[in-house]
Amino acid sequence: MSLSSLIEPVLKPLYVRARLAEERLRSGIAWWPLAPGYLADPYPALRQLREKDPCHASPLTRMVLVSRYQDVDRILRDHRRFSNDLRRGTPTRRPDARSKLVPSMLSLDPPDHTRLRALVNRAFTPRQVAKMEDYVRATAHKLLDRAAQASAGAFDLMSTFAAPLPTLVVGRMIGVPDEDFARFKNWSDRFARVLEPILTTEESEDVFRADAEFARYFAGVIAERRKEPRDDLVSRLVQAEHEEDRLTSEETHVMLRLLLVAGNETTTNLIGNGMLALLRHPEQLQALRDQPGLLEDAIEELLRFDSPVQVDGRFATEDVEIAGRPVKAGSRIALLLGGANRDPDQFQHPDELDLGRPVKGNISFGRGIHHCLGAPLARLEGRIAFEVLLERFADIRLDGRPPIFARTIVLRGLQHLNVRATPRRTATRTDPAGSAT
Repeated sequence: MSLSSLIEPVLKPLYVRARLAEERLRSGIAWWPLAPGYLADPYPALRQLREKDPCHASPLTRMVLVSRYQDVDRILRDHRRFSNDLRRGTPTRRPDARSKLVPSMLSLDPPDHTRLRALVNRAFTPRQVAKMEDYVRATAHKLLDRAAQASAGAFDLMSTFAAPLPTLVVGRMIGVPDEDFARFKNWSDRFARVLEPILTTEESEDVFRADAEFARYFAGVIAERRKEPRDDLVSRLVQAEHEEDRLTSEETHVMLRLLLVAGNETTTNLIGNGMLALLRHPEQLQALRDQPGLLEDAIEELLRFDSPVQVDGRFATEDVEIAGRPVKAGSRIALLLGGANRDPDQFQHPDELDLGRPVKGNISFGRGIHHCLGAPLARLEGRIAFEVLLERFADIRLDGRPPIFARTIVLRGLQHLNVRATPRRTATRTDPAGSAT
């Protein structure tokens, strides 16, 4: 064991505290997402940022934090002055894992982004999303059947329902055989770490391993679809390889990788965070039981109240001004979606959960050209997930160990959500065709 490995655990916390103290003296507030209590409830800290310094320089993260709804919305819509292309930012001292990977359309600007988005849009038309409804509903029931068989009404909602449901759905859309869904979920969990700004060396290496495993697997799938196309996303992407605005083989792989992560994480967190919010606000859960017609509005409020994606990133392409503060070209900008969704200038009483809230417009799926491609599918899955849970259970409550949020900054989701549910005695249902195995 080296001397540096012994000293670093002592010096690093001292360094962090010193920089945070300096930050607090300069601006009146310090932001550190790994501070005790932040992961459990980031919203008090986000409120302080919004009120005291809505365009805040964070020396530890080397980012400019933007937290007001109006500013976040404007930046997301302005891709010319605020780029999503990693190559246009000021280089960091140590390049992160994301910068070393072939970029997806999430990290590209027009015209590359425009071409790729147009090609994959075909898989997410309203017609294609609507075709998935029966499968989503049948899969939700099957997952809850398994949970009921494995326990006496007590189960972890995350591992038994919220996490596997979107994995199965996006796997079906892409064309993954049923027997490979476990591998598919494993790759998604490991690769999602690339979105986080603070990765250990070991985590970065595992991201590359997951990407290599994923690439080897889908090389075979893509080759099969070239010979025998099916009604799935891989076949449609392969077809696009031979059209005028064609995809390269590498772009096909990268697109599948993006859809793997994006199709899982947001929906999983919507279901988990949303159910926890309802369980902590039983009067709102009861209102949803009494008025099922509230469900579509409820999904929007749950997305706003505890956003599945908390941070989105941009780079300033020129010297700009944000909230009255100058920001230099090349600056890394962190758009705090969770803070924007709790802005009282946009939402009245924003810290209250109100499923009947008259003002919509949450910013959880972004804005502008990078607005989440899979947002309609995520909303469909979220709506059906809550419909099925309320249909099957007369009572749902927290049970066992307390909920714990994952140690992530960009994505916000639960590690587990232990619940105890009482089945409805008279519940009847008919499963549509196409259920998962």
